Amino acid sequence: MSTGLERFSINQMTVKQLSLPELVEACVELGVPGVGLWREPVRAHGVEAAAKLVRDAGLTVTTLCRGGFLTATDPAERSAALADNRRAVDEAAALGTDTLVLVSGGLPAGSKDLHGARERIADALAELGPYARSHGVRLAIEPLHPMYAADRCVVSTLAQALDLAERFPAHQVGVTVDTYHIWWDDRAPEQIARAGAAGRIHTFQLADWTTPLPEGVLNGRGQIGDGAIDMREWKGYVEAAGYTGAIEVELFNDGLWARNGREVLAETAARFVEHVSR
Repeated sequence: MSTGLERFSINQMTVKQLSLPELVEACVELGVPGVGLWREPVRAHGVEAAAKLVRDAGLTVTTLCRGGFLTATDPAERSAALADNRRAVDEAAALGTDTLVLVSGGLPAGSKDLHGARERIADALAELGPYARSHGVRLAIEPLHPMYAADRCVVSTLAQALDLAERFPAHQVGVTVDTYHIWWDDRAPEQIARAGAAGRIHTFQLADWTTPLPEGVLNGRGQIGDGAIDMREWKGYVEAAGYTGAIEVELFNDGLWARNGREVLAETAARFVEHVSR
């Protein structure tokens, strides 16, 4: 009998108050089959130890977050970013996930050149794509809402992400479809179809859009069902495009982080069943 959680994956950031062992234990108890992990807590626990922990629990690591930040103009900074992304690929491979999510990076200090910044991302992907492929890892460019373009991500739409990704083989570079960042874009459904036709939807993430946004904006991703986004509609778009993989819930939310993490995980799983899978 279906539980409705068969495709559910909890992104570690949603319940960052839980240690990795606590998260794994709670997932097993609740029947959550997948986790999306973040590099910082994984490294704090130890990459190999983390890999063994999730493997022994029978969990699937759906993604590793995050690589990217590839827009620097300073040669030393650029070299450091490429080295860090190669390490991220190594970590993803060790954890057994085939998908490294990329947040591309914002404008360098003093720059107003969006086009140049995007071209530097393409230059970096030309180096990183083959390296990732040799380790069995795909790079998934995540477009972020335009409010992040200056300081976090100059890639703001799926069309922009695909324009970059399509310069490379699909088994090297694809995209992340995240409802929080693209729900406002009336071209997004056709771009999802474009991505799916080329096999470039590497991961699908959910978060709701609630208002008013908090001060600082970053930690304003709403719990599923609390905001303006029709999650089933977006699930329909990616499924029509051929996506059959895990559906990851990634919430940055100070209110959720202040609560008991196990309760938040249980609530998120229940919301997933209510608003996504049934």
